[in-house]
Amino acid sequence: MQRRKIQDSADARTCLAAATVSGLLPRDWARDHGIDGRSLYWWRLRLAAESPVPPRMVELVPTTADASPSGDRYLVHLGEFTVEVDARFDEQVLARVLRAVLAC
Repeated sequence: MQRRKIQDSADARTCLAAATVSGLLPRDWARDHGIDGRSLYWWRLRLAAESPVPPRMVELVPTTADASPSGDRYLVHLGEFTVEVDARFDEQVLARVLRAVLAC
């Protein structure tokens, strides 16, 4: 099966963000979505090299006041890191957190 190559930096950012949010390894996400894994890896390196601003760390402090009423908790594994969220966690915020973790 022919896998498509990443076309440009916007395409790469979209694919890399989706791979991050999925919790899969980039190569596994690429395989599952018909993307050439080598192309995704190359773009990841290129975009990291172009990034003029180093990532900054943000401390996340758990709180029980805003806990999900249902008690549902989710563990998101990204490499050696695990992020725990409840059912009300905002998807866009989670994507930003996972991108920050991925940059470490």
